[in-house]
Amino acid sequence: MNEPKKSTSKKGTTQKKESVSKKEFIQTQITQGNDLGTIQISDSVVSGLVKKAVLSIDGVSRLASSFVDNIAEIVGSKASSRSISIITEDDKVEIVVKINIKFGFKIPEVAAQIQSVVIEDVEAVTGMNVSRVNVIVQEIEDPQDEDEEADGDENSEHLNINE
Repeated sequence: MNEPKKSTSKKGTTQKKESVSKKEFIQTQITQGNDLGTIQISDSVVSGLVKKAVLSIDGVSRLASSFVDNIAEIVGSKASSRSISIITEDDKVEIVVKINIKFGFKIPEVAAQIQSVVIEDVEAVTGMNVSRVNVIVQEIEDPQDEDEEADGDENSEHLNINE
């Protein structure tokens, strides 16, 4: 077993340092091989396919994001990477996608469409076997609320410029 290593600091006190094996974080999800070599498909490719498929579904407002995701996006990190999780086991891939749905749509129907389209698109483009697609609906967004927010403090009467 790995015993904690002891080291002495300049002040003469003994500190414990855990010897931790480094785990490599590999972004590649699947490696396919043939006589010519190997093909590696990364998380970002699968996430991009999932994002495009999900946003094509009527009723999906956007990928869900948290306050932290919004800040991360300002700094330059992609929010979609937190809204979409790709989990691989052997030759199968499981996808978890977090979404916001538009008000007035039936959640089970929209979620089922997302599952079908994501499985179809990811399998067709990558050749991966998608075992499941889990859909997490985080919010229902009312387009009317967004219109009111965009209008700010303006009156509810709209001016017709062409008059």
